Amino acid sequence: MKENKKPKKTESPHGGHRERMRNRFLKGGLDAFADHEIIEMLLYYGIPRQNTNEIAHKVYREFGSLHELFDATPQQIMHRTGMTENSAVLFSIVPHLFKRYSYGKWDKKIVFNSSKELGEYAKIPFIGKNYECFYMLCFNNNFELKGLEMLEEGTLDAVELHPRKVVDLALINRSSYVVLAHNHPSGCKMVSLADLHATTSIMKLLEPFNIELIDHIIIAGEDYISFAENNHAQLAGIRGKK
Repeated sequence: MKENKKPKKTESPHGGHRERMRNRFLKGGLDAFADHEIIEMLLYYGIPRQNTNEIAHKVYREFGSLHELFDATPQQIMHRTGMTENSAVLFSIVPHLFKRYSYGKWDKKIVFNSSKELGEYAKIPFIGKNYECFYMLCFNNNFELKGLEMLEEGTLDAVELHPRKVVDLALINRSSYVVLAHNHPSGCKMVSLADLHATTSIMKLLEPFNIELIDHIIIAGEDYISFAENNHAQLAGIRGKK
């Protein structure tokens, strides 16, 4: 008498896939991962029981880069991909987490020893900002950072700065020195005449209060331009850190 054998179940090609992906990360970090694989792994925590590989490819095709995806709002992500709110929030929170992480690497009592350190620190508030905005760093007489102030927020390619607000916040922080910082979301590394005029105007407004503007830093993508490090300082009248 023949034994009736039950047909073998066909194993899913994705069986154990999540575990293998996690093990890859645990052994070597994300360096060997393609961008869509990073999206796929993040989706594990928003979509617990579903193959996320196809969704990850769709999301990557829609945004074209991790940078564009992480900078998008949850509403934009949901609208463009059909993703759930939980997953969309997970992606949009990434740059904010990185900003907190970046601030956390600096001691609470910050004294900058070089313009390079200052330039690297000035990048942090612009993480996740895809529109122009202005910040001011306030220092005491020992060049200790006493305040980081948001001055203005603008549009993709413009921001209107109100010089009087700069003076008021500099005085509130009892500043001896200040540094202006704003971004060019397009990545343009050109210094405009408007940048120079704004810098000179603010410098003159601060002089009667014995507050010195020692630099103006423009964040352009992953790079920055420091007025104090090049001939823009002379054009604007900046002397740099003593």
